[in-house]
Amino acid sequence: MPDYLGADQRKTKEEEKDDKPIRGQSTQCTYSRQIKQVEDDIQQLLKKINELTGIKESDTGLAPPALWDLAADKQTLQSEQPLQVARYAHDSLELYIDLYLKVHFRVSGVDRNKYQIHIPLPPKIDPTVTMMQVEEKPDVTYSDVGGCKEQIEKLREVVETPLLHPERFVNLGIEPPKGVLLFGPPGTGKTLCARAVANRTDACFIRVIGSELVQKYVGEVKMKAYISLCFSVTFSGARFDDGAGGDNEVQRTMLELINQLDGFDPRGNIKVLMATNRPDTLDPALMRPGRLDRKIEFSLPDLEGRTHIFKIHARSMSVERDIRFELLARLCPNSTGAEIRSVCTEAGMFAIRARRKIATEKDFLEAVNKVIKSYAKFSATPRYMTYN
Repeated sequence: MPDYLGADQRKTKEEEKDDKPIRGQSTQCTYSRQIKQVEDDIQQLLKKINELTGIKESDTGLAPPALWDLAADKQTLQSEQPLQVARYAHDSLELYIDLYLKVHFRVSGVDRNKYQIHIPLPPKIDPTVTMMQVEEKPDVTYSDVGGCKEQIEKLREVVETPLLHPERFVNLGIEPPKGVLLFGPPGTGKTLCARAVANRTDACFIRVIGSELVQKYVGEVKMKAYISLCFSVTFSGARFDDGAGGDNEVQRTMLELINQLDGFDPRGNIKVLMATNRPDTLDPALMRPGRLDRKIEFSLPDLEGRTHIFKIHARSMSVERDIRFELLARLCPNSTGAEIRSVCTEAGMFAIRARRKIATEKDFLEAVNKVIKSYAKFSATPRYMTYN
């Protein structure tokens, strides 16, 4: 049949025969046979490796036999109570629950007619243990702490030197201090300094509220080389009598603190840092030398310290270069580091409201008026200054 130019579109039989080999050759890749051979070899090698290592497909999630440590498992069984796993199968539905040897089933919604378990509950966990904050290595350094130069030097010689250079105390024949008490108004950098010391000594930082020590925190002490414990003891609102032994709870906490301090080796790898904003509520038995040998006061930062704190918080912000931080520090008398940080945050909020990418000095001045002057009635610093 001719096309619009008059040429014949029909092909002869010879032309069709010539096209067949070309179409047949285009469907095959030049390296397809070699690629398939390599894939088969890889599968054979993987099969041999699995046979040598003893890996088998299993629904139990067990590790390969090469990774089993039977000796350690026997020691664990002697020190801890093992768990039993029970399987309940009903038709095609399988339910797994953990059974404690001396504890009843922790399940919810049991059909007594069919003896069928609907919802298994998770294992019981002490809520006070989950509230404890564990930091393997805090990311706070000494350069992140402002206005506490003298306090940092005292902390380093009491905590850092015994952990990093214990031979100095051995040569002199003296015992390093067991614990340190950090006291001062809230927001002056007590916990921040403890984190910085733990970072310097590569210690595991465990922050515990004082009243939680009645439930002991077991398991982390022997796992790390250096342990730094920071007990945040705040008893300003704990002394109450609700008829359920509120004052008894404080005494139990004090006794637990004393027992823990007496059990620690002075030359060991455990250092206790206690922080409080009410030192007048602490028991004299806890404060005596031999338990808390050093008392470090964290007072309000001076002008130089406040300027340094402003620079620390502003270096991670997008701000103008010509901001007068000393002027801002003069406008914040008797302010803590936490309040200065709130000023920097509020300055950033003013810049966001104005849809600017950088914070100006005017934003910081407005933030000072809002945080320091407007929120002065909410500040607890004057009230706590009477106890420190």
